[in-house]
Amino acid sequence: MFYRPEDGHGLPHNPFNAIITPRPIGWISSRDANGVNNLAPYSFFNGVAYTPPQVMFASTGTKHDQDRGKDSIANIEATGFFCVNVVAHAHRDAMNASSEGLAKHVDEFDHAGLVPVECETIPCARIQGAPAALECKLTQIVTLPGEANRVVFGEVTGVHLHDDHMRDGKFDVTSFRPLARLGYRDYSVVNNLFSLSRPDD
Repeated sequence: MFYRPEDGHGLPHNPFNAIITPRPIGWISSRDANGVNNLAPYSFFNGVAYTPPQVMFASTGTKHDQDRGKDSIANIEATGFFCVNVVAHAHRDAMNASSEGLAKHVDEFDHAGLVPVECETIPCARIQGAPAALECKLTQIVTLPGEANRVVFGEVTGVHLHDDHMRDGKFDVTSFRPLARLGYRDYSVVNNLFSLSRPDD
């Protein structure tokens, strides 16, 4: 099968997200200028640089009570900070609850039954009990073609690793089974690992 996106795919569901899988989920916490916490999952997320450590996430679509895209974007534009929380399999229902399109004054931590904890290096909350969290300061927001397509880049200024997931000096992802986004409404978890040595190791 071949199709040009501008002509449509002719399938019952768009296959685009099912092609780019698995995708890590950045559970982005932010805070608006009035101090209201926000929390939302983004599966267009990844790390982009080691030194200094940097991450990105992309937001698509609009929201009726925000002028420019989603609450996360508006908050980060206003404050210059955000936190990336790692999603464990045990948090799947809370993550899903925080994806609901709620009014901008609603605190998703409360809505999803999560406890906010203040970050160390930025004025923002992170999720208590998350396997890991990356405190970030905004470096730039890039506008992409299409309606309300934005990419947020941030430099990591603080890293939280839950002690329960440290094994012999390494961060053991199998101990919390990170959630990965697939296509449609499908998810997966990391249950096992294998290693490959690089040719120049």
